[in-house]
Amino acid sequence: MTELAGPAQVLRTYLASARTALLWKVEGLGERDLRLPRTPTGSSLLGIVLHCANVEIGYFGPTFGRSWPEPDHPALVPEDAYDADPQADWTVPATLPAADLVSFYERVGAFADAALAELPLDTVGRVPWWPEDRSAVTLQEIAVHVMSDLYRHAGHADILREQVDGSTGMRPGMTNVPDGVDWPAYVARLTAIADQFPA
Repeated sequence: MTELAGPAQVLRTYLASARTALLWKVEGLGERDLRLPRTPTGSSLLGIVLHCANVEIGYFGPTFGRSWPEPDHPALVPEDAYDADPQADWTVPATLPAADLVSFYERVGAFADAALAELPLDTVGRVPWWPEDRSAVTLQEIAVHVMSDLYRHAGHADILREQVDGSTGMRPGMTNVPDGVDWPAYVARLTAIADQFPA
């Protein structure tokens, strides 16, 4: 009988899956396509990666008294940067190549995984930017919180990537999109249904 994974390993597995899904969405695109804002609020594929990297560093780092080992890396957004620009962790500087950011995020994943490997899930930490009355958290709570955030943003990236070149899918090796569908006809059918209602 196969041995079941423990809770910490389950969390590491699903966090890694979310990162893989997100990074898959930036593969094969040039710098402009990765940086170009594709929503009215400025979301870009590379901006999502920068945001997720900094989210994981913050929650798996200072929250539990752990320091990110590359404090001068240009992808690390310092806390005081948000005072001047609340979108600081969504804005990728032109001087930071996409490949460097992807490599950075891969190291962030290892940093987060190390917290789950080294600390018990009931380890108590404190989220510095949360209100004081709810800033005390466990590692397990933070892992679930971050995982939900990563999957949400991986879904955003999926839609943005489809806008760029029509690529879709859940993750490498499992697109979760049926083959042989006449997509224009399907979209036309959905549009015809929607058009039965007032705008």
